[in-house]
Amino acid sequence: MKNTGMLNRDITSVLARLGHTDTLIIADCGLPIPDETVTIDLSIKVGTPDFLSVLEAIADDMVIEEMTLAEEIKTSNLALYNQLKTDYAGIPKKYLSHENLKQEITNAKAVIRTGEATPFANVILKSGVIF
Repeated sequence: MKNTGMLNRDITSVLARLGHTDTLIIADCGLPIPDETVTIDLSIKVGTPDFLSVLEAIADDMVIEEMTLAEEIKTSNLALYNQLKTDYAGIPKKYLSHENLKQEITNAKAVIRTGEATPFANVILKSGVIF
């Protein structure tokens, strides 16, 4: 058994298969995910686990080259937006409309669904490289 890092076997498997520029999405509990998209559903109840806890655990194990967020987060979820700007200041951010972000779901290697229930708490993480 692992004793450090990501313990979830499904997430560990996805992270190990990511190549440069592949994407992984961390989503709130309301994001519509197509049936054919690999989904790791962590949601237990509304708010559990929360978006930031899952993102932090993923960021500890993943080289993140870029984050893509919904443009709407800037006005509809200012607290989360400001937290992301602070906690991940060194990672470039790109913004799309929420509708365009949803269109990117099918391009992702997987979606990790959280119990988060605040507006626009979704992020597309682009994989970087370790060299």
